[in-house]
Amino acid sequence: MERFWNKNTSSNRPVSPHISIYRWSLPMAMSICHRGTGMALSGGVSLFGLSALLLPGSFESYLMFVKSLSLGPALIHTAKFALVFPLMYHSWNGIRHLVWDLGKGLAIPQVQQSGVAVLVLSTLSSIGLAAM
Repeated sequence: MERFWNKNTSSNRPVSPHISIYRWSLPMAMSICHRGTGMALSGGVSLFGLSALLLPGSFESYLMFVKSLSLGPALIHTAKFALVFPLMYHSWNGIRHLVWDLGKGLAIPQVQQSGVAVLVLSTLSSIGLAAM
């Protein structure tokens, strides 16, 4: 093993492939975003639950406070879209992963097409939910 490490050290090769050797692609970016939205959703639900336990007042009092700010409809719809998009993206991409688990849609063109479909469905369903 020592001979292996000496050889790698002397040749200045990285221990494992570095991210800079990969060409960025849609599936790679979507995989990173899927993990990020999962962590954000988990953190958001945890913070919401903790705030419900620890903050004084009820949900209705905070809702009335937001209504008293008299924010315009454009800002409210934008905020609703920003809140619901990670959930929709993570849900649609999760369905995509379940299809992959069945061994379907794994060819590169299908992976690209399903990626675009997930982005379109996420955007449309988020717009629909934000409009409610």
